[in-house]
Amino acid sequence: MADPRTTAVSRKDPSTFLPKLIFSSRWLQLPLYLGLIVAQCVYVFLFVKELVHLVSDAPGMTEQMIMLLVLGLIDVVMISNLLVMVIVGGYETFVSRLRLENHPDQPEWLSHVNASVLKVKLAMAIIGISSIHLLKTFIEAGAMESGLPLCGTVEALAAAQQAAEFAAANAGMVATKICTTATAAGVLWQTIIHCVFILSAIGIAWTDKLMHPAKPAKAAAH
Repeated sequence: MADPRTTAVSRKDPSTFLPKLIFSSRWLQLPLYLGLIVAQCVYVFLFVKELVHLVSDAPGMTEQMIMLLVLGLIDVVMISNLLVMVIVGGYETFVSRLRLENHPDQPEWLSHVNASVLKVKLAMAIIGISSIHLLKTFIEAGAMESGLPLCGTVEALAAAQQAAEFAAANAGMVATKICTTATAAGVLWQTIIHCVFILSAIGIAWTDKLMHPAKPAKAAAH
């Protein structure tokens, strides 16, 4: 039986208080994850706003404009998925257990999530988001061949004024693009950055594989 005096001394021992304090500091990350939940609410508002804009203005849009808006909606959804992954996975890994073992809606990947798995999944999500942005840029790049001015320039402002006058004089006409945001250098750099993202994800996955080698088939079966 333990001596009560020894137990009381061990409780007052500062060498045990400091590790507990350091370990409890993980709860300082809680406001960060709550802030990401607020950011996700903002993205939900943005999605609804863009969806209303798409539905209300669809009769006056071209196919290319509708495609760009739909890609924008997909981009918002993928960023929202990334936020969920960071919030749920990060809280489970660095703060506290969620204890969702018997919950019917528990994510499949949450049962074996750790810092390495979370990094790989985040890298893949970033590649998906970058792919959407790159596809939007490629669609915009088609406007460079049509001679459209660059948005924000004097030529673009003049074209916008002419388009407004034409729309006022011809109500119900189909809206068309009057400027483009794509440049040859911008398309090139965005493609390079996307390739860097892919190489980074491959490097993260390869490093994780080296740090956690797969067990032999016989040992795993045993």
